[in-house]
Amino acid sequence: MGHVTSGTPVKRIAAITTVRNDTMFLERWARYYGDQLGAKNIYIFLDGHDQILPQSIQGVNALYLPHLPLKRGLSDRRRAKVMSDLARSLFSVFDAVIVTDVDEFIVVDPRLELSLAEFLSQIESRTSVSALGLDVGQHLELESPINSNEPFLDQRKYAHLSSRYTKPSIAFKPITWGSGMHRIKGRNFHIDPNLFLFHFGMVDYQLATNKTSDKDRISTGWKGHLTRREKLFKIITESKPLDGDDYFDEARHYQTWHRPIYALNKPGMIPSDPVVRIPRRFRGIV
Repeated sequence: MGHVTSGTPVKRIAAITTVRNDTMFLERWARYYGDQLGAKNIYIFLDGHDQILPQSIQGVNALYLPHLPLKRGLSDRRRAKVMSDLARSLFSVFDAVIVTDVDEFIVVDPRLELSLAEFLSQIESRTSVSALGLDVGQHLELESPINSNEPFLDQRKYAHLSSRYTKPSIAFKPITWGSGMHRIKGRNFHIDPNLFLFHFGMVDYQLATNKTSDKDRISTGWKGHLTRREKLFKIITESKPLDGDDYFDEARHYQTWHRPIYALNKPGMIPSDPVVRIPRRFRGIV
């Protein structure tokens, strides 16, 4: 899949996210996917009528959903159902739909010199594809607090290879995602060797600890989950990082063939918490 073949039409591809109480990611998410797919193909669903769409976000489709302050498990299941239903409705006019959290960015390997739309237009006979999940975090001894005005991947060099973010986020047919969009109900998954999902939820230590004290999140049972997620900083800071290009294929192979017994349509978590150095060619993209 190195190049788009001559005359290959570019598919119509939509990207969807939901967001509540964002302080860092929405403008970047809208700009990135708007550049990749076209702003008119971007759908942002604001969770609650108290939310405000930044004025800098122009040309996208925005819709307000009523906010229901559910506990985390119920909230995740409701969100997966809402996103699945919304994506299903878009297949009447789109060839593919991408569903991500607002801090998740799917990137085509820069070696191919293709946009996300160009690359996905080549894929045939798939219900969905997954990108290899890289959980990017701050190395507390080597990296400074994030500058939100500069590309994240210019400032962060390390990522945990985490199956939690190897998600079937790209659908070519109507499907039903499970909680957190970590799996598709009744379907297998395929990890594409040229796609990477960068998760930036823990890109900055201060930002992460502010989330842990967010009253809205605490009241709906998120504190324990966020506290566990903050272990990423320890994993990255204490790691002996591997070269990403030397390890990516092995990670894809492991996640494909080792699966949790309770969910055989999800990739398995790699033992020993491998951390990789993100290749330099990804700098400046997100």
